Amino acid sequence: MVETPARFDASGRLLAQSPEGDNLAPLSITEISGMLKRMVEDRFGHVRLRGEISGFKRAASGHVYLALKDENAVIDGVMWKGGAQRLAFAPQDGIEVVVSGKVTTYPGRSKYQIVIETMELAGEGALMQLFERLKAQLAAEGLFDPAKRRPIPLLPRVIGVVTSPTGAVIRDILHRLADRCPSRVLVWPVLVQGEGAAAQVAAAVRGFGALAPGAAVPRPDLIIVARGGGSIEDLWAFNEEAVVRAVAASPIPVISAVGHETDTTLCDFAADLRAPTPTAAAEMAVPVRVELLAGLAELGARTQRCVHRRLDLARERLEVQRRLLPRPETLLEPQRQRVDDLGERLRRGLSLRVAHARRDLADAGGALRPALLHRRQERARHQLEVVRLTPVLLERRFKDASDRLTALSRVAQSLDPTRPMRLGFALVTGPEGGLLRSSAAARAAGRVMLSFEDGSVPATVDGAPPPRAPRSAKPDQSGGGQHDLFG
Repeated sequence: MVETPARFDASGRLLAQSPEGDNLAPLSITEISGMLKRMVEDRFGHVRLRGEISGFKRAASGHVYLALKDENAVIDGVMWKGGAQRLAFAPQDGIEVVVSGKVTTYPGRSKYQIVIETMELAGEGALMQLFERLKAQLAAEGLFDPAKRRPIPLLPRVIGVVTSPTGAVIRDILHRLADRCPSRVLVWPVLVQGEGAAAQVAAAVRGFGALAPGAAVPRPDLIIVARGGGSIEDLWAFNEEAVVRAVAASPIPVISAVGHETDTTLCDFAADLRAPTPTAAAEMAVPVRVELLAGLAELGARTQRCVHRRLDLARERLEVQRRLLPRPETLLEPQRQRVDDLGERLRRGLSLRVAHARRDLADAGGALRPALLHRRQERARHQLEVVRLTPVLLERRFKDASDRLTALSRVAQSLDPTRPMRLGFALVTGPEGGLLRSSAAARAAGRVMLSFEDGSVPATVDGAPPPRAPRSAKPDQSGGGQHDLFG
């Protein structure tokens, strides 16, 4: 065998050579990766796999990346944005699913993977396990506490409906409301199935609650979350945690009307009232207007009957009492007879009294004789002559009274407030008219009024100390100076 001599490049590196007679050219990595990709895709064009989700991740582009595993093997999977938006539930790690797609390779990492076109839960049992697990979690947080449920308003003025604007549900609700009691309805259009449905429903419930009272768009008094019937996968958006929390936190009472009577979602547990169907929700929301008017009319009639019954009873009682009362003539007959008797007695009494007075006058007139009067006059004159009136006694009494009067006059003069002003003193008062008795009070007042005998002079206290009087000064003895304030 003849060996081929080795060849080297300019830098001294060994160059690969094909042996003589060998026609197998080397393949590039891209070429072998493409060959493997075509082989795998031709062999496994379309498959359905069952496995447990692991490492679920949603990219910013909307694509979904995950791994499917069983007890012995793992396969990577990718689901493009269009298919991910059509999912009826939110994939999570640990959920067993059945996926459909094609097996291919990813040359960038030399891995094989499945491009998922559809994804379904592996049977209703798995979905119910997810349902029960989420239900237990939210119930433990108190979101389903019956004590938190509020009463539905009797006659809501505005009703907010969260549902699809194109389905039969909104038409059934509007038709039922129009038949029972026409009300104002605000519809918040949302998706009720598929990717993004849960986020839209939760945003609609929060949006109705965020409306301010009295705004251009009126705030509803009641919210109805409604959807028609379907499978558990179709209704799964109303089992999402975002929807349940939004309904539980709504400041407005919520009626949940999702699915048919046998369908149950977590939204039903969080709402204030559950309706078996959307039409039943409309019936629960408002009363029948005709029945309401009939009830009001019946209450009005009962009120009138009660009033008339009371008036009739009062009239009957009054008539019975009137019959029991005696006639006014019967009541006045004894008094009239007594008045006649007293009048007769008064006449006899007056005549008798006049007769007695006339007799007494005659008796007294016989006792008033001139001799008797002269005798009494002489006796009084004699008693007057016996009494001697001494002038000294009267003068003494007059002098005592005069002394007391003089003393009282002197006291009054000493208490006269204007007497010191006549001696040169002044009365100092403040701005409010109060008497100022000290220099500190005068400085604090600032502006004072000096009242003299002949008038008042305003003055300002500047705070300078007054001039000190000479120590050798003595009071004037000539009578022109000031001696005693009250002397």
